[in-house]
Amino acid sequence: MLPWVRAALGRTARDIWRISARQVHQKHEPDFHDKYGNMVLIGGTVFCLAVWTYVATQTGIEWNLSPVGRVTPKEWRED
Repeated sequence: MLPWVRAALGRTARDIWRISARQVHQKHEPDFHDKYGNMVLIGGTVFCLAVWTYVATQTGIEWNLSPVGRVTPKEWRED
């Protein structure tokens, strides 16, 4: 058995109680992630969307879209 599986299965109720009691005693002041986390996430999303919008519309990349309906086959030539 893997060591981390054995450790997870070997937890007793007392161990779980200690861990939960330890997590209750956290600092009450907000840290950087509490203050700015959502704004950083939203800012990164907006930046990513803006860059991809620019790339998709302004750079002239050929995206290899399906030619169905735009390409007509040539007549077959028998030589």
